[in-house]
Amino acid sequence: MRKVDVVTKVSDMTGIPKVDVLVTLEAFFKEVKDSLKKGENVYVRGFGSFVVKKRAQKIGRHIKRNESIIIPEHYVPAFRPAQTFVEAVKSGFKPEDTK
Repeated sequence: MRKVDVVTKVSDMTGIPKVDVLVTLEAFFKEVKDSLKKGENVYVRGFGSFVVKKRAQKIGRHIKRNESIIIPEHYVPAFRPAQTFVEAVKSGFKPEDTK
């Protein structure tokens, strides 16, 4: 499912014009990004949390030059689903038969 599919479904369910749904969705994404940039987590009750995780410094390899490089500590965005969300997916998910 892509963003346009989400916009279409929400528009159909609510009767709100697609352009208004798109603007709202984009505003939500922008707020989540801005909050995570500031180091603030975003909690959406019943859905999950958008959090910033710290990755420790580690040693990696540059394969072409065959040398070790130090990857400094850094922060990455992550999503942690709420327990109710996880349970809903577990109980409702049925994988399609792939051949």
